[in-house]
Amino acid sequence: MFRQVNWVKWLGWTGTGALLPRRYVSREKLCLRGTTDYWVNDALGRPFFVVSKTVTDGLASTLLDEIVPELLESVPGQPSEGQLADDPLLHRFAVIFDREGSSHSLLSKLWEQRIGAITYRKAVKDLWLADEFSEIEVPIPGGGATRMQLATRQTVLTAGKASIPVLEIRRLTQTGHQTAIITTAQRLQSPVLAGRMFSRWCQENFFGYMMEHYDIDGLVQYGSDEIPGTTQIVNPQWRLLDKAVRDNLRRIRKLHAALGARTLRNDGGDIEVWAERLQDIQRLETDTADLRAKRRETPRKVAIASLPQEERPRQLVPLGKMLADTVKMIAYRAETALVGLLRPHLAKEEEARALIRELFVSSADLDPDEQNHTLTVRIHRMACPAHDKAISALLDDLTATEFHHPETGMRIIYELA
Repeated sequence: MFRQVNWVKWLGWTGTGALLPRRYVSREKLCLRGTTDYWVNDALGRPFFVVSKTVTDGLASTLLDEIVPELLESVPGQPSEGQLADDPLLHRFAVIFDREGSSHSLLSKLWEQRIGAITYRKAVKDLWLADEFSEIEVPIPGGGATRMQLATRQTVLTAGKASIPVLEIRRLTQTGHQTAIITTAQRLQSPVLAGRMFSRWCQENFFGYMMEHYDIDGLVQYGSDEIPGTTQIVNPQWRLLDKAVRDNLRRIRKLHAALGARTLRNDGGDIEVWAERLQDIQRLETDTADLRAKRRETPRKVAIASLPQEERPRQLVPLGKMLADTVKMIAYRAETALVGLLRPHLAKEEEARALIRELFVSSADLDPDEQNHTLTVRIHRMACPAHDKAISALLDDLTATEFHHPETGMRIIYELA
C-alpha cells in the first residue's frame, strides 16, 4: 500500500528578543532572524508532526536525522524484511519534497533504508519530443481525477562515479513547458506519481490557511535559551570572507560586461577609461585570490562555545512553541473532520471552512437534564437558512456519535436553537 508523507516544508519564525540565526523567508524575500520548522503532512495536507530547528544543516540533514527515524517507527503497513528482500524495487513508504532535496546523495541515503523519494528534478535543460507524451487520467489524493499529458523514462541520477536509477516522469503543459519529476519509488505507476507530486500544493494551502487563521508562524512566547556550546554553526569570520569573495566576483562580472559592451559598440572611446577598467579588474582578481586563500585557512564551522558571548546565537524558548504547534495541529485536524461532515451539504470547501469557523465562535445555550443524564447544546442560528440547514445536519451527525461529557458522563445532544 502506498504511504505518502508530503514534502518537508520550512517556515521562517521571526523574533527580535534573541540573536537567532538568519533564515531566508521566501514570502518576505528577506533574510530574517528566526527558526526553521520542518512540517510533515499527508497527501491531503493534514499535519503529522513538525520538527523545529534553530541551527540546521538543511533539509537533507533534518530529514535523515530527525524525520526518517520517526517515520520508520510510526508509518503503518510497511512491508516485511522478507518482502523487501524478494522485491529489490519495493519501498517501505515514500516521502515527497521540493527540488531542494533533489540530489543523488539524499535519494541514495533514503533508498539505503528502502524509503522511496518523489521530487522535482533540478536543472532540466533538454526537452522530450512531444510524440512521447500522451493524455492520461491522474488520480487525485482524496478522490477525483484530472487529465495530464505525461511521458515516462528510466534514467540515472549521477554524482561523480556514483549513480542511482530513477524513474523520470514529465508533464507537458499547454504552454509547452515540461515539468520533470524523478522518483526511486519505481513500483508506483506514473499517473499515481504525478498525482502525488502535484498534490503537494495542498500543503502550501495548509500553510497559507494556518498563517491566516492560526498564526502558525507567530511568536508565542518571549524569552530565549542557550544553545549547547558543542553545536557547530557557520563561522562568522568565514561568512564575512565568503561574502567578500562573492561581492568581488559580482563586481568583476559587471566590469567585464561594461568592457564587452564598449567593444561591441566599437566607438573608439577613451583609452584611459579602458585602462582603468582593466586595472580595476586585475586589482579585484588579486584581492579575490587573497580572500579565497584566507577563506581556505578559516574553518567553515566552529562550536558555539568558541565564539564571543555577544556573537553566540540563542534559541527561543522551545516548550511554548511546541505546545502551541501541537494544539494548532489538533485544532486544524478537528476542523478538517467537521468540514468533511459538512461538505455533502455545501458545494465548496472554502464555504464549509468559513461556516465551521463561524460555528466555533457562535453563542450557545447549555441545558443539562439530570433526570435523563443528557446535556443539550443549543447553537444559535447562522446568517442564512442554507447555512442553518447545513449546520443542523452536522449537529445531527455529531449527536449520533453519542459523545459523553468526560467529567459528568452526560450524553451530549446538539441542536439549533
